[in-house]
Amino acid sequence: MVSFLDRIQRKIVTVFKTTDAVMRNRAVETVEYELEELDNIFGILVLGTFIGIPAPPIHITMDLLPLMERELNLMLEKVSTAQDPLGDLFSVLGID
Repeated sequence: MVSFLDRIQRKIVTVFKTTDAVMRNRAVETVEYELEELDNIFGILVLGTFIGIPAPPIHITMDLLPLMERELNLMLEKVSTAQDPLGDLFSVLGID
C-alpha cells in the first residue's frame, strides 16, 4: 500500500514540476517579447526623425546613438530592401 501511495505522490510531483517548467518558459517568452517591443519603441522615440515623429533634443539623441547601433543598422537594412520585397524575403530566409 505504501508503494502505491509513493508512486502516486511521485506522479503528482512530476506533473507539478512539468507544469512549473511550462509556465516558467511561457513567462520568459512573454518577458522577452515585451523587451523586444520596448527596444522597438525606444528606437522609434530616439530615431523618430527618420519617420517624421518629433525627436528628443539633439544632445540626448547624440548621447544615445552609440547604444542604438543595432537598431540603426536594422533600419538602414530595411530602407535598402524597402523597394525590393522579394529580396527582403530572401534575406530573412538566408538564401544567397
